[in-house]
Amino acid sequence: MLQQLSIRNYALIQELEFIPVQGLNMITGETGAGKSIMLGALGLLLGNRADTKALLNEQEKCVIEGQFQISAYDLKNLFAELDLDYEESCIIRREIAPGGKSRAFVNDTPVTLDILKSIGGRLMDIHSQHETILLGVQDFQLNVLDAYAGLLEVTKVYRKQYLQWKQATEQYDELKKSAEASARLLDYNTFLLNELEEVDPQADEQEKLEQDLKKMENAEDLADKLHQISDGLSEGETSAVLLLQQAEKSFSHLSRYTNEYEGLHQRLNAALAELKDIAAETSDATEHIEISPKEAERIQERLSRLYMLQKKHSVNSNEELVALKEKLEQDVQLGKNVDEQLEEYAKAVEKAFQVIKETGKKLSKGRQEFAPKLSEELNLLLKDVGIPNAQVKVDHQELNVPMAGGWDKVNFLFSANKGMAPQELKQVASGGEFSRLMLCLKYVLAERTAMPTIVFDEIDTGISGEVAIKVGKMMKHISAGHQLIVISHLPQIAAIGDEHFFVYKDHSGERTFSSMRKLKKDERVKEIAQMIGGENPSDTAIKSAKELLAS
Repeated sequence: MLQQLSIRNYALIQELEFIPVQGLNMITGETGAGKSIMLGALGLLLGNRADTKALLNEQEKCVIEGQFQISAYDLKNLFAELDLDYEESCIIRREIAPGGKSRAFVNDTPVTLDILKSIGGRLMDIHSQHETILLGVQDFQLNVLDAYAGLLEVTKVYRKQYLQWKQATEQYDELKKSAEASARLLDYNTFLLNELEEVDPQADEQEKLEQDLKKMENAEDLADKLHQISDGLSEGETSAVLLLQQAEKSFSHLSRYTNEYEGLHQRLNAALAELKDIAAETSDATEHIEISPKEAERIQERLSRLYMLQKKHSVNSNEELVALKEKLEQDVQLGKNVDEQLEEYAKAVEKAFQVIKETGKKLSKGRQEFAPKLSEELNLLLKDVGIPNAQVKVDHQELNVPMAGGWDKVNFLFSANKGMAPQELKQVASGGEFSRLMLCLKYVLAERTAMPTIVFDEIDTGISGEVAIKVGKMMKHISAGHQLIVISHLPQIAAIGDEHFFVYKDHSGERTFSSMRKLKKDERVKEIAQMIGGENPSDTAIKSAKELLAS
C-alpha cells in the first residue's frame, strides 16, 4: 500500500505531503484545485512520460517520491528478474530536471521507465472515466476470471510450463534449421574429410620432410665436404689428429725435466680425445650419406600434397590442417547423428506440450465453471450502482492451440440497455459505465486476491441518491482489506471515508499554489455540508452532513 507521497515543484504544487491510511481515503475539493495534478504525479511514479512543462519553477528540479509497503504483493521474483534489491518498504522516486532530463529510481537504484512500469503497475491501480482501457484487454479479463475462480496459482504454474514448452519448441526449430544446413553440407564435408584422411597430415612432419629433402638434393656436396673434413682431421699426412699426437709426444718428453707444463699437456690430451671422436663420427656420417633419387621423389610428392591441401584450405601449416580435420570429423558426425538428436528434441517438445495440455484442462474447467457465476454476480451489482438493465456475459471459449494464458479465450460482453444483446465492452460501454463495472469487479475480487492500492477518480459521476450510497458501501467493503483512494464530488461517498483530505488553492502569496490538508472532524462536517449546499451551507445542509458522517 501507499504509505507516503511527496510532491515538490510539480504543476501548481510547490510542496505537498500525502500520508493515506490503510483503509478508505477520500479526496475532495473545488474544481481545478489540483486533484488531477495528484493523479498526474502518481502517473509519473507508475512510469508515465515526463514533461518539463510540469515544472512549477522551471529553474528547479521536480521530485515525486512514493513509499510503498509491498510485503503482500509477492514481488520478490519480479525484483530478482529485474536485478533489483527487494525491500518490504519500497521507495520509488521520479526526478525531472529543468533541462528536461527525467530519471527514475527504485530503492535508490536507477531504472528505466519500462522497469518502473512493470513495478508501478503492481503497486497502484488508477481508474477514472478515461482510464479503464484494461477492461478490454484479454490478459486482464483472464486474470479477473482466474482471481474470481481461485485459479491464480494454477495460472502461475501454467505460464511457467508454457515458457518451458516455448523454449523446447524454439530449441527444436533451431536444431532442425541447423540439421537442414548440415545435411546440405554433409556430402561436401565428407569429401573434404576423406581427402584429408587419405593424406593423413601429421602436426610435426613438414619440417622434417623439408630437411630430409634438402639433404637428399645436396647429398653429393654433403659427401664431398664430409670427406674433406675427415681427411683434414685424421686421414691425411698432415691431419689434425696426427699433428696433435706429435705435440702430445713433445709434452711427454718435456715432462721428464719439469711438471710446469702438465696442465697444458692434460688439456691437449682432452682436445685430442675430442678431436678423435669428431673424426670418427665424421667418418661414420660420410658412410651414411644416402643418394636415393627415388626417396627424394617420394618426399617431394608428399610435400606437394601437403602444400596443395594447405593452399586449398587457406592455412599455413600442418597443425592447422590437423585442426581442420578434427572439425570436419565433428561436423560429419553431427550430420550423421542429427536425426537422433531431432528425435530427442521432438520428444521433449511433446512432453512439455502434454504438461501444458493437462494444466490447461484444469484452467479451462475452472474458467468454464466460474464464468457464468461471475456474470451473474456482476449483473446484480450493476443494478445496485445505477445500471438496472445491464447485462454482462463473461464469454468463455476453448481454443485448439495453447496461448500464454491458457487454452481459452475470455471476452467480457456488455449491454446497458434492455433489448440489446451484449457486445464487446469497447463498442458499447460509456466512460461512466466502464468505471462502475470496474468498481463491481474490484468489489467481487476484494476478498479473493491481494490487490494494489486502488485509486478511483470521480467514477461516481452521473449517480446520486440511493445509488451513490450503494456505491459508497461497495467502496467501504473493498477498503476493509485493501487501501482505497477515492476522488469524489458526492457527499454521500465523501462521508464514508476513514480519512478525508481536502485539496484547495492557496492564494495567500504572490502566486497561487495547490495544496492539501487532512480535515479534522468539524472541518469535515463543513466540507460535506458545502458539497451538499454550496459555499454557504444552510443549517439543513450541515445537519445532513452530520447525519451522513454518523451513518
